[in-house]
This record gives sequence, C-alpha cells and structure tokens, in this order.
Amino acid sequence: MCSARHNPKKDLLRLLAHKSFRLGEFKLSSGGTSDYYIDCRTTTLDAQGSRLVGEVFSREIKKKGWKPQAIGGLTMGADPIVVAVSVVGGELHGFLVRKAEKQHGTGQRIEGFREKGARVVIVDDVCTTGASTVQAIEAAREFGFKVVGVMCLVEREEAKGRPAVETAASPAPFVAIFTANDVRAEHLPRTKKTKPMIFAVAASCELCGRPAVANNPRNRCAAHRM
Repeated sequence: MCSARHNPKKDLLRLLAHKSFRLGEFKLSSGGTSDYYIDCRTTTLDAQGSRLVGEVFSREIKKKGWKPQAIGGLTMGADPIVVAVSVVGGELHGFLVRKAEKQHGTGQRIEGFREKGARVVIVDDVCTTGASTVQAIEAAREFGFKVVGVMCLVEREEAKGRPAVETAASPAPFVAIFTANDVRAEHLPRTKKTKPMIFAVAASCELCGRPAVANNPRNRCAAHRM
C-alpha cells in the first residue's frame, strides 16, 4: 500500500537529480557546450524511475483533460516514457515514431498504435532545440493523428527549444514536467551533502609524493585528486 506521503513528482525529481544530472563540460547535439548534462534514460529505464514516470505523466495528462487514446514520440528518447505511461496508467496505447521510414517490410514510420484520427499526446525526454519533438509532431500529423498535447520530461530552457515546439504543436499546448534548473537545484544540495571537500594538512600524495590537497578518501595531490 502506498504511503500517504508518497509524492511521485518529488520522488521523480530526486531520482533525476541523483541518476541523470552531471556537472562538467559537455558538447550538445545543438553544437553548443554546456556546464551540465542530463541523461534522462538512466532514470526512465530505471525500475523505480519507470514507475514514477508512468505515474507523473499519467496524472498530468488527466489533469489537462486531453483525453487521448494513445501516447508516442520519436525513438529513442520517448520509448521508455511511452511504455511506462501505457503500462502504469493502463489506459493509453503506445506508438513510436522512427527517425526515417524503414526501407523494408511495410515501410511505415509509425510503429504500434495506428488508428487514423485518434487523439494522441507526443512525449520526449529532454527538450533542448526541440528538433526531435517537432519531428514526432509532424510525423504524427502526417500519418493522420490529432495531436492534443505535447510533453517533455525535462526542458533545458535554451536554444529556443520551447518556441520551436510550441509553434509546431499549435494549437496543442506544450508542457514540461521539470526544467533543467529544477533538476540542478535538487542536485546541488545532494552533491554538497554527500561529497564534502576535506583538505589535507601536512600530507603527501600517496601516488607521487607531491603535497596533498585533499584526503577524502585518500591523500591526493591536485593531479590525482579523486
């Protein structure tokens, strides 16, 4: 039985901050660079994460009153979200959008649920430029679906992603479960709490003998600090 204090959205945010958020220097698909990276698949493909994603997306869809028949998006960022919502919610069918039509068999681009005229919600894991979300919207409409809503798990709030998605989705609304700043804010206190910086005093690096700058978990110099 679920606890009365169970809050799927807060639990999902904590999991994203712990498993998916990394600080550093990263090159983005847009060609730019960033001081952080979010790999949502480490959360959406996690056992607990999948259940939470299914709960949070299902609740948001009901809250919006879109009443879709199916949920889908561009492979592969959308794949685990689609499955989670279909399985956990138990009400919506799922479909996946190929990045290009396959060159054999039926040659179709939409896999899974294929009922023309059906009301559908398009989902994605991360929205940066919005390109993958826009592709899914266009492919769904070209097939004959009626797009009633668009959702992403994390919106980076950069590279003009939101305007691009909103333009493509219109008149359907675009909703982000979290922003990158939400995840960062949850990640930073956790990092400070779990990885305190402990400085060494009058000690040498155990690997090279140079002056140590930290002793957690071992005496290390600047070059070998863990």
